[in-house]
Amino acid sequence: MDEATVLARQGNIRYSDKRGKEYMAFCANCGAQVDGRFCQKCGAPVAGGAPTGGAPMGGAPMGAGMPSGTAPPEFQPQTASAGLSENAAGAICYLFGFITGILFLVLAPYNQNRTVKFHAFQSIFLSLAWFVLWIAVAIVSAVLVHIPFLGPVVSFLLWSCLSIGALVLWLYMMFKTFNGAKVVLPIIGPMAEKQAGA
Repeated sequence: MDEATVLARQGNIRYSDKRGKEYMAFCANCGAQVDGRFCQKCGAPVAGGAPTGGAPMGGAPMGAGMPSGTAPPEFQPQTASAGLSENAAGAICYLFGFITGILFLVLAPYNQNRTVKFHAFQSIFLSLAWFVLWIAVAIVSAVLVHIPFLGPVVSFLLWSCLSIGALVLWLYMMFKTFNGAKVVLPIIGPMAEKQAGA
């Protein structure tokens, strides 16, 4: 067993090549620097073998100071994700109505994007419009209930149409937005564009 393996098995994060150059250990799973026996970023265990790659202590580039004929470490750390795409963020604005609409108006990278702001405002206005329609149907249903037989049937049909229409519109808006289409709804769409500055 060589010295690097012994140091790695003892939980030491430093290892050195044959010339004595010290290197910092990196997680083979996610590429983060390792400070002990487990990666602090992904939780993967790193003890039990020599590290597969690393950067020299002191900031020299990878492979600098290594003996000739030695291949540099093969591991390339993955780049971090920048967040949701514009289409995904716009579609999520409709997921929970005004709640996700307000959330995306507050969240830092998304409240700067005009398209996401448009979908957030349209989601809020759509939720308000649905709420107003719900109250209107409730009032009409309260009046219709007093009409024998025909009243409850019409009331049931109104509630069914409102519920199914809301579900279909909700799924349609999320699907089209996720696929990159900008659907501007009548009346509330232009108001959302004005608010978003789009």
